[in-house]
Amino acid sequence: MRYNVILPTGVLVASLLFSGCGQKEDANADSTPAAPASTETSTTASAADFNAAIEQYRTFAVEQCDLFVKETEKFTNAVKAGNLDEAKKLYAPARAYYERIEPVAEALGDLDPNIDARVNDVDAADWRGFHRIEKALWEDKTTTGQEGYADQLLKDAQLLRAKIETIDIDASLMVTGAVELLNEVSSSKVTGEEELYSHTDLYDFAANVEGASKIFEILKPELAKKDADLEKEIGERFATLKQELDAFKKGDGYVDYTELKDDQIRKLSQNLDALAEPLSNMGKILGV
Repeated sequence: MRYNVILPTGVLVASLLFSGCGQKEDANADSTPAAPASTETSTTASAADFNAAIEQYRTFAVEQCDLFVKETEKFTNAVKAGNLDEAKKLYAPARAYYERIEPVAEALGDLDPNIDARVNDVDAADWRGFHRIEKALWEDKTTTGQEGYADQLLKDAQLLRAKIETIDIDASLMVTGAVELLNEVSSSKVTGEEELYSHTDLYDFAANVEGASKIFEILKPELAKKDADLEKEIGERFATLKQELDAFKKGDGYVDYTELKDDQIRKLSQNLDALAEPLSNMGKILGV
């Protein structure tokens, strides 16, 4: 979660403009230049290509948000019941659903900081959400006094769900979102500053990568038509990064981030950078 980049909202569906193949001019034909192909027709055809991708992504985002609300309710119920161990167990898995679709949440104004702000990201009086409760659970080792924050967190999650189906999503937001998800990892997950108290950074790391991978998967057919080599390169680098992350799995989750050695963190960062570079070219190739 970073606030220096806000994804655009209310933007019309981005489209590719395909150039028609030129035709050889008949030597005996009228020399009057032919009228250009209808831009409207080309735009409509291109928009239709992306409309299917956009709806796939919206469906994915809604599904993830449904699960996010469900798991957040389990987490907040444990907090309010005073069940410290259960709350700590449910914390990272609930957040993963949010991390996969964070670009959508970031496009909805204050919802992202309300849900996901870290200490010092906002004024102390405004600090609430997951990380406010995280501090209590791991640093203060208590759920006492967190009931109000738990109730508000669930309300914010439910508000996100209510708004997600009406948000304007276009191909540009998807491409930018995929890159931003990787930037999230590079800027705060790899450094360990995202989960300052719980050290569950690898859950967030993996979820961000999964969210970016989903966007690539949806746009992959169109990218393959435009640049098969780039499509192959991105796919291979996603596979490499996933394999690297899988090495740190523990049961249904991941090891504590403090268990990673410097060289392991460095390798993760290198694999991330190796993916981010070609992924950032996807939008240019697709024309969004």
